[in-house]
Amino acid sequence: MPKTITFLFDVGSPTTYLAHRRLPAIVARTGAVVDYIPVLLGGIFKATGNAAPGLVAARGRYMNTDMARCAARDGITFAMNPDFPINTITMMRMLTGTRGTRDFAPLAEVLFSGMWEHPRNLGDAAVLTATLIGAGLDPDVHFARANDPAVKAALIDATDEAVRRGVFGAPTFFVGAEMFFGQDRLDWVEAAL
Repeated sequence: MPKTITFLFDVGSPTTYLAHRRLPAIVARTGAVVDYIPVLLGGIFKATGNAAPGLVAARGRYMNTDMARCAARDGITFAMNPDFPINTITMMRMLTGTRGTRDFAPLAEVLFSGMWEHPRNLGDAAVLTATLIGAGLDPDVHFARANDPAVKAALIDATDEAVRRGVFGAPTFFVGAEMFFGQDRLDWVEAAL
């Protein structure tokens, strides 16, 4: 049975995007499977007292340089979104509503790309709708999922469970019970596999 990388993510995190792009190579080398768990990064920050690194000016400048450096090293197309930070609650609900279905991977791809490859303000419903249509996805279906009370509750539950497990930011990975934080810890994730 293949080992599993549990990947707790929010598409609003640029380092999560970088991790998402690096995971396929790890999967190819290890035969692992990735279990994508949508969470609300803002909810995690609120529950843990954490804050976005960019709120400290010097750290934010360094992080922007470091993300560009990492993307270049790994051949990842990356552009900082000029509208960052973007409210991702609707997108994360959409992803929660498609989790475990064949719609999940295409939707995740469109959202990550729209945030960090061809950056646009996906927090704006009109821009999100146009992006989904442009990718051949039905926005009515995805918005209906995002507004489903059961989906909303599932995203809250996943976020609360993440906090209970010790998560304080994104991206966070688990291999078994062992937690790893940050896209720059994927070498440790691979070693744990």
